[in-house]
Amino acid sequence: MKDFSSLQGAGARLARRVADEARATAHARRAGLLVLDSPARTIATMRALERLGQLGGAVAVAAIRHGERVGLVDERGALTFAQLNARSDAFACALRARGVREGTGVGILCRNHRGFLDATFGAARVGARVLYLNTDFAGPQLRDVCEREGVALLIHDEEYSELVGGFEPRHGRLIAWTDGETDGDTVERLLAAHAGQVPPAPRERASVVLLTSGTTGTPKGAPRHQGHSLVPVGALLSKVPYRAGESTYVAAPMFHGLGFTQMILAVMLGSTTITRRRFAAESVLEAIARERPTGLVVVPVMLQRIVSVLESEPGRCDTGSLRIVFCSGSQLEAELVRRARRVLGEVLYNFYGTTEVAYATFATPEDLRDAPGCAGRVPFGAVVRLYDEDGRVVAGPGRVGRIFVGNGFQFDGYTGGGSKEEIGGLMSTGDVGHFDAHGRLFIDGRDDDMIVSGGENLFPGEVEELLLTHPAVEETAVIGVEDAEFGARLSAFVVVRGGASLSEEEVREFVRENLARYKVPRDVTFLSELPRTPTGNVLKRELRQRYAAA
Repeated sequence: MKDFSSLQGAGARLARRVADEARATAHARRAGLLVLDSPARTIATMRALERLGQLGGAVAVAAIRHGERVGLVDERGALTFAQLNARSDAFACALRARGVREGTGVGILCRNHRGFLDATFGAARVGARVLYLNTDFAGPQLRDVCEREGVALLIHDEEYSELVGGFEPRHGRLIAWTDGETDGDTVERLLAAHAGQVPPAPRERASVVLLTSGTTGTPKGAPRHQGHSLVPVGALLSKVPYRAGESTYVAAPMFHGLGFTQMILAVMLGSTTITRRRFAAESVLEAIARERPTGLVVVPVMLQRIVSVLESEPGRCDTGSLRIVFCSGSQLEAELVRRARRVLGEVLYNFYGTTEVAYATFATPEDLRDAPGCAGRVPFGAVVRLYDEDGRVVAGPGRVGRIFVGNGFQFDGYTGGGSKEEIGGLMSTGDVGHFDAHGRLFIDGRDDDMIVSGGENLFPGEVEELLLTHPAVEETAVIGVEDAEFGARLSAFVVVRGGASLSEEEVREFVRENLARYKVPRDVTFLSELPRTPTGNVLKRELRQRYAAA
């Protein structure tokens, strides 16, 4: 009987997978991702995917189907999909000439521009292990991550040359973007030297490592291997009406999961990716009025700044081309949703997921109209369940629990070991939340001390550990506080050693020199002692009360 029940369960799971793939295929066809094509193009497409995998073959397929269509617009102009594909081939040949092979660690420290795409698709065609680095990292943090993740070749923008100066990878460094002449090896020079060359097919598929942070605050590598399922894309397309052959302005940084996946999706759809190296609300709005994209990808703090410009200068920029404003990365507050609807219309979509669990929920404009600030509903192919601290299911509208997700596409564990907590095959997101009576999920906060500021994860403990290494700091505690612009920010409380002196700016500068800029405490308060329990633990609730009363 037990064996029969197991067979029944396996059969049911297989039936669900088949049904999910069928639904995903239908949504992919509706979006234009899958089309009936000529036999020659169909064969060429299948060969490209077989040779290069999904990531390496994405631009190749776009070139086969949409060769003369513009694939990218950046500050240097436009490139067609055919040009992007040729550049990917040439760069892959250049990497092989430098000794890069399957599994070689390639680090990418780039802003949003053509060099990011060259590095991504070229490295994928070699079968490399591609690591995306946060452009806000401080030097010590950057070197630590590169050494831990085994980066053998570093591709970076020239502006980071001084930052990476102390790191000498085995295969050297390449400059992806420069505003002037430089003596170093550049991506553009290598592209010219290997123009017209085609690399051999890699023996192994490339893998992608996006950096996230665990409960300790140390950046962790979360690897993603190329799959063969359409369900993740189909789930998104079932909620967000992207269509082939349109255009998307990707404002979110591409080293981040949001910007990266949305750029890849645009390539897969044969849609134009529009981007700039630096975000400024005014320049984004000017580009929207000029380029007329149908989609815009932002984190909430970007959306807030765009909305503020539109509110302060009504009619300045025409945003009528936008059908989709895709937002993710941190909590999307209800008031910002209301403001965005007033100036942009019914075009806002909110996505909730993490690097570890992939996707969880999507909120449509209808969801956000009826329940501003919600994270949306669970799409097909996914399960979202709430558990209490004892691992028991929390059910019922309004009941708060820890959020666990299952979709078959969770990551396999951090590169340095360990993983997220799992219950019954579902993986923790690290958040707590609740459902309403209509099945919409709301995020109520973190289940640890982590806060999210402007789309970036902040951990008070990491800043505390650093400050304690300062010779003038006796003890310190860092808490998260609300911030009207970024959602949250860090506030530091510092006890100075006897006889020493320290200013607020010196505290901020010390953090700025050693950690990413978004981890610098905005507020610094000096105390004679920290409030503690009898056992020595800092009473952070008292610090929050002091902050609120100040």
